[in-house]
Amino acid sequence: MEIKFDKLFNSKDELVSMDRTDPYNVVAMLANIICNYDINDDSNFVGMLQFLMGDNQPISNLMKQQIKDRMTQNEKYKYIGKSYFEGSNPDNDYTPSVPYVVNVFDNPYTDSEEGFKRLLVKSSGADNDRPVTVRLAKDGNYYIWSDTIMGLLTDIRKPESNNPWA
Repeated sequence: MEIKFDKLFNSKDELVSMDRTDPYNVVAMLANIICNYDINDDSNFVGMLQFLMGDNQPISNLMKQQIKDRMTQNEKYKYIGKSYFEGSNPDNDYTPSVPYVVNVFDNPYTDSEEGFKRLLVKSSGADNDRPVTVRLAKDGNYYIWSDTIMGLLTDIRKPESNNPWA
């Protein structure tokens, strides 16, 4: 399913009005906020992630450190978020098309557990799609489940301008 955004999210306040009753939309929102990660001050990103995870799953210091470790490894924070949008690829330094389109889709395990949906996101810098699990809460909204964000933060190919082998 294609989820379109007119812009990249800059704050938690911009997420509040978004539809979280659609699990595909929630996963696409997660891909969108990754672009907002700042290695010098991750508080805005963490606030947005906490909103998508819900208050019942506080983000621990360990999880913050794991996210930072993944994002700073190979300087991924500069481009990994953009790799989830259509039009981006290593050859164009992950420059996405506008509007921003995230492709989120099912897999054989999407509905294997009641109340959960395991979905996949396409990254233009990876050979395999990235899994994310969301959970349906009593309020009718879906929330990013546990630490499944880590699946979106694994390595991808470096942008062509950063590739020392090209």
